[in-house]
Amino acid sequence: MSEALSKKPRVGLFVTCLVDLYRPSVGFAAVKLLEQAGCAVEVPTLQTCCGQPAFNSGDRADTKTIARNVIAVFEGYDFTVVPSGSCGGMIKEHYPELFADEPDWAQRAKRLAARTWELISFLHDVREIDSVAAQYDGVVTYHDSCSGLRELGVKHQPRDLLASVRGLKLQELPGAEVCCGFGGTFCVKYPEISDKMVQAKAEDILGTGAGTLLAGDLGCLLNMAGKLKRMRSEQGVAAVKVRHVAEVLAGMTGAPPIGEAGE
Repeated sequence: MSEALSKKPRVGLFVTCLVDLYRPSVGFAAVKLLEQAGCAVEVPTLQTCCGQPAFNSGDRADTKTIARNVIAVFEGYDFTVVPSGSCGGMIKEHYPELFADEPDWAQRAKRLAARTWELISFLHDVREIDSVAAQYDGVVTYHDSCSGLRELGVKHQPRDLLASVRGLKLQELPGAEVCCGFGGTFCVKYPEISDKMVQAKAEDILGTGAGTLLAGDLGCLLNMAGKLKRMRSEQGVAAVKVRHVAEVLAGMTGAPPIGEAGE
């Protein structure tokens, strides 16, 4: 192990609103994976939303207020790690542009952005983890969430790690890179379009014959789980378990599948 990897980095875990409110098990799975990767993990209690809903709605003033708090809370860590490509992309890609007209805050935003990583890419690309000691029996398929894929380059990393999970077989999803229709505030602003998009996504998922759907963004997972559950109730289609990829990689699948526990 290189000297850089042998040193235990101090990681601030950005939990995300959806994980905090709907799926805390993803946060616990993230902590387990990071600690197994040799990190000292802290979860700052003063963290808030990343500000993406306000940003997407054009409310730059409130977004800046939120972003300043996030920057101040996380700038003391070696790394900020996020179990969400969406929130990770907001911090890494959009915070620096948000403060383009404020040089001091722009520099602080850029420094935080440089140290911010999506969870699975951090494990794979920074900590050089190529396998996990987990088991998950069955066929799974994987959806590439838009922000993680397009803003952060998360594609092969989860697949590489899933290949090491005992008992797991990955069946690739046709159109895996196509949006599920969630898109943060998009599904609220354009519900009819969003519903057609997630309908098409659900049909592709069912077509794989996989018993489990995985992804790295809880918003997408909640959206797809909801549609799959409604289709099962209304049309009698096969049940598909929905889980965050971190839960499977950490071997923490004791919680009910997403969408089956009141989400």
